[in-house]
Amino acid sequence: MDRPANQIREVSIERHYLKSSPGSVLYRCGETVVLCTASVSKTLPKWREGSGKGWVTAEYNMLPHSTSSRKQRDRGGKVDGRTTEIQRLIGRSLRAVVDHEALGELAVNIDCDVLQADGGTRTASITGGFVALVDAVRSVLPDAEIGQGPIRDYVAAISSGVIDDQIYLDLDYRLDSAADVDMNIVMTGAGRFVELQGTGEEATFDSDQLAQLLAVGKQGIDQLVALQKHSLAQ
Repeated sequence: MDRPANQIREVSIERHYLKSSPGSVLYRCGETVVLCTASVSKTLPKWREGSGKGWVTAEYNMLPHSTSSRKQRDRGGKVDGRTTEIQRLIGRSLRAVVDHEALGELAVNIDCDVLQADGGTRTASITGGFVALVDAVRSVLPDAEIGQGPIRDYVAAISSGVIDDQIYLDLDYRLDSAADVDMNIVMTGAGRFVELQGTGEEATFDSDQLAQLLAVGKQGIDQLVALQKHSLAQ
C-alpha cells in the first residue's frame, strides 16, 4: 500500500460548499468524496411534537456513478437494505452527541450523498456530517458552543481491519475487499464509543486483535476530531 498501515488517508473538509444549505461540507477521505448537507426546520416527527425536544435524523445515498458501475437511483421511496442500515447508523451516531432538550423543538436533517466511493463511505458520512450539523445548529443558535449547548461533544468514525494478521487503519476499497476482519468504529471526542461494527469475513479474530483494532481506530479518530476542530475554527 502507499501509506503506513496505521496512517489515515488524506482528509479535507470544505465547509459552506453550497450557498443554499446552512450546513454543507464536501468531505474527502482519499478517493472517497461525500457531500454532507444539513437543514433545520420546525417540522418534527409526530411522536416528538410538543415534547420540548428536537430531533436529528440522516439520509444516505450513493449517486449513480459514485462507483465504477452505475448504481440505480432509489425510486418511489424504495430504499435498499444497505442504505437503510447506513443512514440509521449515521443518525444514531450524530444523535449520540446532541442534547435534544437544549436543541428545542427543531429538527435537523443531515443528507449524505456519496459522489465518489473508494471505501469508508459510512464513516466519512458521519465525520463530515457532524461538521455540517454544527454549522446548521449555529445558523439558528449562533452562540452554541460545542460542549456547552445542543452539541455536547465531537463525533467521528473510521474503519480498521485485519489483513494477513496485520492491523490496518482506514480501509479503502482495495484493502476492505482483501480484509479478513473489518470494523467500523464510531467515537466521541472524549473517547467514548458510540457504535462498533466488527465482522470476520470467512475468518475469526481474538481478543488481542480486537484490542489492536480498537486502539488503532481511536488513534485515527483522535486525528479526525482534530481536523474537525481545525475546520470549525476557521
